[in-house]
Amino acid sequence: MGKTNSYEDFSVQVFRFAIYISLLSAEETAKEKQLIVVQCLVKLKGKRMLGPNCLTNPPVSNASAGIGHVANFGGLNTYVTGSPFALLSIILISDVFGFEAPNLRTLADKSAAAGFFVAVPDFFHGDPYIKGSAQAKAFIDALKEKGVSKIGAAGFCWGGKVAVELSKTDYIQASVLLHPAFTTVDDFKDVKVPISILGAEFDELTPPKAVKQYEEVLATKSDHVDYFVKVFRNVSHGWTTRYNNSDPVAVEKANEAHEYMLKWFVQHLK
Repeated sequence: MGKTNSYEDFSVQVFRFAIYISLLSAEETAKEKQLIVVQCLVKLKGKRMLGPNCLTNPPVSNASAGIGHVANFGGLNTYVTGSPFALLSIILISDVFGFEAPNLRTLADKSAAAGFFVAVPDFFHGDPYIKGSAQAKAFIDALKEKGVSKIGAAGFCWGGKVAVELSKTDYIQASVLLHPAFTTVDDFKDVKVPISILGAEFDELTPPKAVKQYEEVLATKSDHVDYFVKVFRNVSHGWTTRYNNSDPVAVEKANEAHEYMLKWFVQHLK
């Protein structure tokens, strides 16, 4: 039997854990959930593929969330919303919790209201950390066959890595990275499209220092691309999608980031 790839092995553990957390009953208190998160991360200590922030405030997946519907694009189940005749499209690439997260679908519906055809693909297929950027290219081809002329990609946490990979190609025309994970300084040396990075003040995987380094790379590129970088104060990794809807401050901070994202796409796609 071949040797198991440690990255894949770790990913499977994290994905199973994420499913378990999302299915916890309503009787489980936030404190109990947080304790489970910490216990899991202690067991996975040293892997450094996810930080505690990646798994906090897990959403309760809901296949019927949103005003759109699920369709097949490029072989992927996809939550779609907005006019099917729109020529401009935004792809929202989820974090580890997938495309059924209610807050992510709410953001998709909000983006559709701005005049975009919005697609939230299920890149996980029930398995984590697949080669999302390769699948995304096939997915984008399917969108173009539909008649879409310009495409933007927004990536959240894990999805941020996929979005920056797409930003090195001609497949998309603009991108936004929201509290990205797994990104490196080298990623931004090869960016070819307008890119926005929205970081969190409290983020173990991509702290403000790293975001600043990304900005410096973009500022000194010989083949200049338009860019915008902002670190949001008093928020943690995941604040744009895993916020508590009953917390008005959290909702306001998430909405602020959503507005920056939409403004970027309107500026560079319309």
